Amino acid sequence: MLKSIQKRKNKLRAQRKARIRAKAFGTVETPRLTVFKSNKHFYAQVINDTEGTTLAAVDGQKLGLKANREDVKKIAEVFASDLNSKNITTVIFDRNGYLYHGVVASFADALRASGIKL
Repeated sequence: MLKSIQKRKNKLRAQRKARIRAKAFGTVETPRLTVFKSNKHFYAQVINDTEGTTLAAVDGQKLGLKANREDVKKIAEVFASDLNSKNITTVIFDRNGYLYHGVVASFADALRASGIKL
């Protein structure tokens, strides 16, 4: 991929990320759930922005799972059980500038199926 195209894609993602973060703010009652995906792995964490602390996190690499739709559903099930054990049922979904399709959408759908309200 040309460097100019990659620069433009990174710039557009940064703009989407800033637009989302201006609206999404996590509290104790409804923490912010943010995701990060690379070409190989998928990560998610729940953050309380008022205190600046991470309440729960999941790492697909440690689970031995890749960043594809089927593995992300398994990551979401593990993460939902961790959130339920910490009495977190409602979160604000921060897609971190990624478009809502593919891996990100299947992660969110699997969380909803596990009982977490986004």
